[in-house]
Amino acid sequence: MQVLVRDNNVDQALRVLKKKMQREGLFREMKERRAYEKPSERRVREKAQAISRQRKAVRKKLQREGLISGPRPTATR
Repeated sequence: MQVLVRDNNVDQALRVLKKKMQREGLFREMKERRAYEKPSERRVREKAQAISRQRKAVRKKLQREGLISGPRPTATR
């Protein structure tokens, strides 16, 4: 992964790098690798994530088709 530093603006380049790493999922992977995860626990976690993704996709599809209402608005103060 490569990020260009323009006009000696290292802070901007760092922000761009962090954003790229976030998109690639590197932070999530590093967090998962901090401790050993048993294969059985990994399968359970991955299956739960797949179910969650599937439910989210169905919910979004139904919202687009107008069969269910959108997300509830948050209270602002």
